[in-house]
Amino acid sequence: MNESVRNVYDNSVVIDGLIISNWSGEIFREMRAAGLTAANCTCSVWEGFEATIQNIAKWNGWFRDYADDIVQARSTEDIVRAKKAGKTAIILGMQNTTAFEDQIGYIEIFKSLGVGIAQMTYNTQNWVGSGCYESRDSGLSDFGREVVAEMNRVGMLCDLSHVGPKTSRDVIDASNKPVAYSHCLPAGLKVHPRNKSDEELRYIVEKGGFVGVTMFPPFLPKGAHSNIDDYIDAIDYVVNLVGEDSVGIGTDFTQGYGNEFFNWITHDKGFGRKLTDFGEVTNPVGIRRIGDFPNLAEAMSRSGWRSAKIEKVIGANWLSLLDRVWSV
Repeated sequence: MNESVRNVYDNSVVIDGLIISNWSGEIFREMRAAGLTAANCTCSVWEGFEATIQNIAKWNGWFRDYADDIVQARSTEDIVRAKKAGKTAIILGMQNTTAFEDQIGYIEIFKSLGVGIAQMTYNTQNWVGSGCYESRDSGLSDFGREVVAEMNRVGMLCDLSHVGPKTSRDVIDASNKPVAYSHCLPAGLKVHPRNKSDEELRYIVEKGGFVGVTMFPPFLPKGAHSNIDDYIDAIDYVVNLVGEDSVGIGTDFTQGYGNEFFNWITHDKGFGRKLTDFGEVTNPVGIRRIGDFPNLAEAMSRSGWRSAKIEKVIGANWLSLLDRVWSV
């Protein structure tokens, strides 16, 4: 990496909108060494209230044990402070609202514990609405409208990455704060239930929302044969649709996991019907590990990106979004 690009990266707030890796001290050290300022780290997928609380208890232990590497982010000020300290700020995020169960009051409890982002559904139907693999998208339920209103009130970002099209549109319309696809790819490059149409991408941004672009290989046109330049091309596709101020990174790193994990997440509720088969999950060449994060800036520069565009997409846009959502 040439010196000027390295300086852009080193001086930027670098944010990953979704990581669901197998958490460990090794992962946390790699995040810090890579210069990752903050990341939305999954603490719940199929778990209910009690199991999610247990996961957060583990995170509290990690915040103590690895205080040299990670800090908890409850505000954008925490993220800025982490940048100055050379640490990684962890945003606790849920990839489902299952942990809310049927209790609106649980939302504020999770917010008080540091959960700043929650995905409305994970692939299938829940109390709130329908996921992208559900055969019939019923839209946002009336209970779901209450959930959105409460998330708005406490300052928790509504994530729509794994959510069905109708339910997503309903959430976008119901929310009085910006919402996001934290980690998705455009269906214009590859048709897939998890990818979003040009219309969907435009609509969320027209309503003040945000698009985090993933590199998860099954959703990229070249699949397991993708490289980092293919990922940058996908980001540019979205930027060209919605503008460079509303796009960020959401890698969906699954580092450290094997078949058992993918078996769990690809079955409804973790154990029900099989939803999809990802096949080989090999991250794009050049961004295989979290430690490769600085390569993104180099690849962006190689694609002709200006420094200002790199700074926005690599983290500044995420910071702005979170500031708007978390301010209550």
